Amino acid sequence: MPLNTDRLARIEGFLQSAYIESGRLPGTLLRVLHRGETVYQSLVGHADVAQARPLADDTIFRIYSMTKPITSIALMMLVEEGKLQIDDPVHRYIPAWKDLKVYEGGTIKTGWRTRAPARPMLVIDLLRHTAGLTYGFQLNTNVDAAYRHLGIGEIDKGTMTLERMIELLGTLPLEFSPGEAWNYSVATDVLGWLVQVVSGQPFEEFLAQRIFRPLGMVDTGFHVREGQGHRLATCYQPNPKGGITVQDQAETSSFLKPPAFISGGGGLVSTAADYLKFAESLRTGKPRLVGRKTLELMTANHLPDGRTLPQMSRSAFSEAAYDGVGFGLGFATTTAAHKTMVASSNGDYFWGGAASTFFWVDPAEELTVLFLTQLIPSSTWPVRRQLRTMVYAAVE
Repeated sequence: MPLNTDRLARIEGFLQSAYIESGRLPGTLLRVLHRGETVYQSLVGHADVAQARPLADDTIFRIYSMTKPITSIALMMLVEEGKLQIDDPVHRYIPAWKDLKVYEGGTIKTGWRTRAPARPMLVIDLLRHTAGLTYGFQLNTNVDAAYRHLGIGEIDKGTMTLERMIELLGTLPLEFSPGEAWNYSVATDVLGWLVQVVSGQPFEEFLAQRIFRPLGMVDTGFHVREGQGHRLATCYQPNPKGGITVQDQAETSSFLKPPAFISGGGGLVSTAADYLKFAESLRTGKPRLVGRKTLELMTANHLPDGRTLPQMSRSAFSEAAYDGVGFGLGFATTTAAHKTMVASSNGDYFWGGAASTFFWVDPAEELTVLFLTQLIPSSTWPVRRQLRTMVYAAVE
């Protein structure tokens, strides 16, 4: 179906008045593709507010957890090649994890009280965040406090490496027995390690060789390439007194140099053009990264017994609050559009990043939508849901 251009045209004015002029966001980039054609694009605000540096089509953004779908696709490429299966136990590839236990009490300083899990962690648990792992920023339990203490999952820790993270995780208890709950976590970072172990090449090289180069994603990587630093946006955070303050200044950002920790869960920088190539390759299969049936498997709801994120989540994570949303193998997916209380389609799939970036693919309506900005945390404003509403209002 066509999209109403007059309704789409309302979006820029909304973003300008509600978010840019109000000082809520530094700048926003929105692209709406229908059947592969750009039917709407908006570019307002700044890449750096203090410098009055305007946002540009080629601005480089920290995409944080929008790295996760890319890593998950990489893992599933290896599954398609018969090199592992999603129901394999993780300890087959990380032998030191064979005897992981589940938390019952204690702290990293006093010692842990633990019990055996009901079953081993499987690769599928990593893909769908049911592994029993966590993030230090959750601020919920003694286990995530241990993650903070050790610097696990923190991409700007100069001494942390992917290999060291795997070693440290083997010394800590799980939050819960695998499969019992959904908890946003470093699981996708672990998938990056599995890609490295199974493929026999560094994770970052696998992504470059198998995904970035075939798709022509020339500006995507784990750091900003030399000579391109002037294109990196500054990242912001809310100011308690109103407005925003700098969270990561572009000129001094850690993303300007190769990181010690190659994070498959949140380490990439990218541009609108690059990420749309990835998203459109999923929607169209051109070029095809994984087979059509593999993608159907990935975008189905894999939460046990068909449950949704609110029913299973223990996570302090914004998207987990909405009913009608399940989780597949690297993406969230809409399972009951009417229960989300926002216009959408059953079977659309999506994810976002910590700096309020967001994308979704709607196969039924042949839509691909990308929204980029730089404000941490992503739960600050409801802009993602507002944009969903305004884009779907244009579907005829």
